Amino acid sequence: MNLSIEIILLIVALLMFCSIVMSKTSYRFGVPTLLVFLLAGMLFGVDGLGIKFDDLHAAQNIGTIALSVILFSGGMDTKVSEIKPIVPQGLVLATVGVLLTTLFCGFFVYLLSGWHWLPTVKFTFVGSLLLAATMASTDSASVFNILRTRRINLKYNIRPMLELESGSNDPMAYLLTIILIQCVSVTTGVGCGVLWMFVLQFVVGIIGGLFLGRLSVWLINRIRLKDAELYAIMMLCFVFIIYSMTFLLKGNGYLAVYIAGMIVGNSQLEKRKEIATFLNSTTWLFQIVMFLVLGLLVNPHEMLPIALPAMLIGVFMMFVARPLSVWLCLIPFGSRVSLKSKLYVSWVGIRGAAPIIFATYPAVAKVPGGNLIFNIVFFVTLLSLLVQGMSLSWVAKKLKLVEPYIEPQNNFGIELPDDVGSTLHEIVCTETFLQKGQYLRDHLFPPGMLVIMIKRGEQYIVPNGGVEILLGDRLLLIAHNDSNSNVNC
Repeated sequence: MNLSIEIILLIVALLMFCSIVMSKTSYRFGVPTLLVFLLAGMLFGVDGLGIKFDDLHAAQNIGTIALSVILFSGGMDTKVSEIKPIVPQGLVLATVGVLLTTLFCGFFVYLLSGWHWLPTVKFTFVGSLLLAATMASTDSASVFNILRTRRINLKYNIRPMLELESGSNDPMAYLLTIILIQCVSVTTGVGCGVLWMFVLQFVVGIIGGLFLGRLSVWLINRIRLKDAELYAIMMLCFVFIIYSMTFLLKGNGYLAVYIAGMIVGNSQLEKRKEIATFLNSTTWLFQIVMFLVLGLLVNPHEMLPIALPAMLIGVFMMFVARPLSVWLCLIPFGSRVSLKSKLYVSWVGIRGAAPIIFATYPAVAKVPGGNLIFNIVFFVTLLSLLVQGMSLSWVAKKLKLVEPYIEPQNNFGIELPDDVGSTLHEIVCTETFLQKGQYLRDHLFPPGMLVIMIKRGEQYIVPNGGVEILLGDRLLLIAHNDSNSNVNC
């Protein structure tokens, strides 16, 4: 059926609009946004409203583009100062943890393949490991979307540990998936080649991310563009250049873009606000498109025959493979990781879009049982999002890991360039603060600090000494970096 471009645009726009509206209602129940978009895609698919989409290769390409932007954006949001204390733990979980999860789950799938009362699941040992490898990585977007919407802050540096693990474990899962596909396809002479590929992917990926990330910062800071909006588009170009060049050099492109994102995010950067705003919006767009496409790709009626084995695999992944991998990985760190932290990290093993995308690789490569792998991984992802995703806040409260949530203080929407030498501070006028006087001139701020704006409800006031300040007013102050910025409110 040939459709005009107008009809296609209308369908795509309505699909995205309905998904966004559905995600709004899911916040109050703690339902991951990813799950809503996946379900929306399924609702509009062949078994729903009848939209047919079965191009695995196109879905894989869309996923590759989306993951590149998502990982780069995640890297930019990762603050080195926050993850520095837990870098060893996070990296071990992102590499050894993924490998152990693959091994444990692979053995279980192989065991299921020997059970005669499960005729739908028949994998070789390598095929079982391949299935496990595709779903061995966790999803960062779902975890932090839930924590933010439920207003949860975590103790003991758990948040940066999860952030580093979930942001950097996709490359390991991707690499294991590609290696195991080769092992299934080629039965001889893969031993040394696999080891060389493993080393090359990581070495080139790390070097490519470090070098191209620094090069991107250098170019952005030295090129002089008249239109500020072009800086953000240029940064998006760098994302795809970094991924593609690293891939062509036989390195891991996902690892490169994540490292490059960390380099960019922790460097002085021209037009940072414009770039960050654009990338955040672009990341959301790519996430929505990717999740909807993956939802359209699956046919729910095809998952019914594999529902039981997929559920067994999902339960084993959540309650055995993931916890066992986490505990083994964190043994060397002893008391530096508390018992409650280990329990929570073990539970936060949510599967997301990356496993579904990786599950398309065996199907595209015509691996025996490739379509079965895709359906099982999709089912396990849905189960993980429902069970683990909706219980994250409850488990955190039961383990008493919740700290008071601090609202981000950016009510004025103003940011300063990194090289200005000054910082912005925001305070709220309390009763204690107003005891010093009702007028701005009654308050003595430290040298080098100046009130530049007042927000009263939805009204913005340009201040002077004679302005009366009221309870609840927000004051925006600018201060030199070497001045005393402590203000008691």
